[in-house]
Amino acid sequence: MKHSYCFTRVLSLLFAFVLGLSVVSAKDFVLVIDAGHGGRDAGALGNKAKEKDINLGVALKLGRMVANNVPGVKVVYTRDKDVYLTLQERADKANRVEGDLFISIHTNSIDKKSPNRKTVAGASTWTLGLHRSKENLEVAKRENSVIYLENDFSTRYEGFDPNSTESYIIFEFMQYKHMEQSINFASDIQHEFVSVANRVDRGVRQAGFWVLAKTGMPAVLVELDFICNPTQERFLTSESGQTKMAQAIYNAFVKYKSDYDRKQNSRKGSVPAVTSSTPAPAPAPAPAEVEKPAPAKTQTGKAEQDDASGVTYYKVQFMALPRKLPANSKEFKGLSPVECYKEGSMYKYTYGKSTDRNGIQQQYKKVKSLFRDAFIIQFRDGKRVK
Repeated sequence: MKHSYCFTRVLSLLFAFVLGLSVVSAKDFVLVIDAGHGGRDAGALGNKAKEKDINLGVALKLGRMVANNVPGVKVVYTRDKDVYLTLQERADKANRVEGDLFISIHTNSIDKKSPNRKTVAGASTWTLGLHRSKENLEVAKRENSVIYLENDFSTRYEGFDPNSTESYIIFEFMQYKHMEQSINFASDIQHEFVSVANRVDRGVRQAGFWVLAKTGMPAVLVELDFICNPTQERFLTSESGQTKMAQAIYNAFVKYKSDYDRKQNSRKGSVPAVTSSTPAPAPAPAPAEVEKPAPAKTQTGKAEQDDASGVTYYKVQFMALPRKLPANSKEFKGLSPVECYKEGSMYKYTYGKSTDRNGIQQQYKKVKSLFRDAFIIQFRDGKRVK
């Protein structure tokens, strides 16, 4: 009887210990690294190099840096060798492993007919959004065009056609709740590309990338530099060049992970103890205030209030940017007055207002002639109706 009691007691203590471990041990942060292209999809071509090889080289170096130096992070590659994956398979894998951050690595290029083909240079980092220039659209078309290698692409990609400008309007309707984190991370990557890898800064940009749209986590796509420029091709194919590019992305990731941990601790109400050798963590940034659109002026000059209780207004949305533009911005192409409302970290611009959907059609035609991606939205009680 005594032996039975002791055995039961030991089992109870062991169970409590294991249960305790499962409670206190946090889930690993999952970093998904996507080396663009691969296998029969070579990507952009240089004089000698193939984009797929550069992407994989930088991806593997980045993954090793993280695995060797950042505890509590699980690195998952969409591919770690020269194999072909569809865009949807890449997104599916990231979602299946419940990734916390997605980094897709690519190398840029421009049309062979361009006179700047051998001199263009610079690194850029992209987040999901609508293109606001022909150049941005061309990059998105090139990266999305890999779906043409699939026999059933029209069905698998819900009728999306990479070469059709109209297809890209679908990205406006996607509620991308990770936009702010993605843009902040992209900004940090660009800073490191300049300071660590001495790249020309081509900035943080937005366009409709399928692989970013279908990942349920903060996500960016980097264009390391231009493989069509022989000087940049040599840099990107060299061991030192790839290491510098990986180091730049790694540095930005370390900052992102530090901010992520601080916010997680803040939510749990647990602040790590500060010792003389441990710097005090910076306070988590305050949540951004959602801006309420200014009252619109009618043609008579009187102000109407958007938040009139129960009233539905129709407006024409024509632009979305991660920054706020002045009221007289030339980017509005003469439209005035223009209203602005904020969703997440994006400022969205509208023109016109009517309580009658038929009444907004004339204004819609006017805006559509200037901004081909314009569309009609609804507002009620000062908020967009979706």
